[in-house]
Amino acid sequence: MFPKKELAQLVVSACHQFNIDTVVISPGSRNAPLTVGFSNHPAIEALSVVDERCAAFFAMGIAQQKQKPVAIVCSSGSALLNYYPAIAEAFYSQIPLVVISADRPKHLIDIGDGQTIRQENVFENHILSSANLIEKESQLKNNTDLLVEALQISKNQKGPVHINVPFDEPLYETVEEQKVFDFSNVISSDTKQSVDLEKLVPVWNSSIKKMILVGSNFPDVELQKILDVYAEDASVLVLTETTSNVYHSKFISSIDKLISKLTEEEYKELQPEVLITLGGMVISKRIKQFLRKLQPKHHWHVDELKAIDTYHCLSEFVQTNPVTFLRMLSGKKKDIQSDYQARWLQEKELRAIKHEEYLKNCKYSDLKSFEVVLDSIPDNSQVQISNSSIIRYSQLFDVNSTLKVFCNRGTSGIDGSTSTAIGAGFGSKNQTVFITGDLSFFYDSNALWNTNIPKNFRIIILNNAGGGIFRYIPGPLTTNAAEYFETPHGLTAEHLSKMYDFEYVQVKDLKSLRNSLTSFYSESNQPKIMEIFTPKEINDVVLKNYFKNL
Repeated sequence: MFPKKELAQLVVSACHQFNIDTVVISPGSRNAPLTVGFSNHPAIEALSVVDERCAAFFAMGIAQQKQKPVAIVCSSGSALLNYYPAIAEAFYSQIPLVVISADRPKHLIDIGDGQTIRQENVFENHILSSANLIEKESQLKNNTDLLVEALQISKNQKGPVHINVPFDEPLYETVEEQKVFDFSNVISSDTKQSVDLEKLVPVWNSSIKKMILVGSNFPDVELQKILDVYAEDASVLVLTETTSNVYHSKFISSIDKLISKLTEEEYKELQPEVLITLGGMVISKRIKQFLRKLQPKHHWHVDELKAIDTYHCLSEFVQTNPVTFLRMLSGKKKDIQSDYQARWLQEKELRAIKHEEYLKNCKYSDLKSFEVVLDSIPDNSQVQISNSSIIRYSQLFDVNSTLKVFCNRGTSGIDGSTSTAIGAGFGSKNQTVFITGDLSFFYDSNALWNTNIPKNFRIIILNNAGGGIFRYIPGPLTTNAAEYFETPHGLTAEHLSKMYDFEYVQVKDLKSLRNSLTSFYSESNQPKIMEIFTPKEINDVVLKNYFKNL
């Protein structure tokens, strides 16, 4: 069964042509031709998620793991606007998301027709391409060209595109045969490359303090291999984060732990002459402040697509694959005498001792609970982490190198963390563990309204009864409006767990936490939620004392 509408057939065929094999559909009437088309295509897996905001983040999680475009389909009107948070995240995280919206024809816009808004170009500030199709046979070539351009852009430039598809009634007519469309104008376009090694090599070889800072990054064996080479260079210090997904004993993997208590003189010692940045967004606010205040003489950002001047001192945009560039540079670099790496690895060891001493005697709290949870996660798991306090706690620990860690750091919002994690779990062969705060979890609780949640999916909630980060950061508690920042509550996930058929366990102390974790990851006929209730009155004190102790 196929939709009778040629335009719907064209859109479905174009998606198949570009190897889109997963489509997340939210229910509606105006998108009926697309729903019929996608759900009946033998090479496309059509998934149903009611809430459009959750559907978009769910699809983004799948795209994040499969590293290829995933499409989302919705009806007309405000349904489309609910996609926007995920579109913004995909835009800044460089995740290919194909947004397909059904619409009314132009003659029905702004005349008082129901479920109708101005949909064309509605995401223009955070979209790579907007294809506004027209439902007329005479527009077949134009529609085809617009589709091909948008789908090519999403694939090649790794980001969201919007395809707006107007349909007049009737909407539910079907036919038994699909038309064949010509996509011969599809051209494989290579990303522009720009590397001036002759200019960069002399600078590299004459510098004794060189820093490589790796932001969020999808696991890459080849990147790991070449960074291992640089780890043996005495003049190079490699800084990574929880979401960098590269590991080495000579990397600084807990940046805040290293730099939070440095003196002005020590900061100057750490200041690099050359800074190479690669990967996506950097989490650590401290490293951003440091590099903006004590800027390197040379900052080279290496990326195939975007030049990001995070530290306001970008001197060279090296437009190529980071592995390619680091290999080329490695072939030209010379060994020079330097104590730069050794100096800061020694400091790393001292901080690690302080860290262990403090955690050994640490009270039951967010920090201590996070340590126990992180140590419990099975090898080779995928870990999804929500924003706000949770991702910051993760930055203080050395993560098991078999884990793959992700977080929505494009816009750093709490709004779709659970939905993204579920999508990532669906799109991955590995068990997925999602660690989240209470506000982030409850904000996105509709994420659980999804029939595609893997049975081995695990959610761990650190519930400190509000936005605990606002008790720690300077400012909120000095005002008379603290409750509006912290938003205290007495909610629990217990009833949500029952409603959505999750196994549920509640924890209120260290002993029960350790005991509960022993069986939490084992096989089950349903996904599981562990809710850890921590004392909000001391969480901020414990964390502040942790940094003082360093």
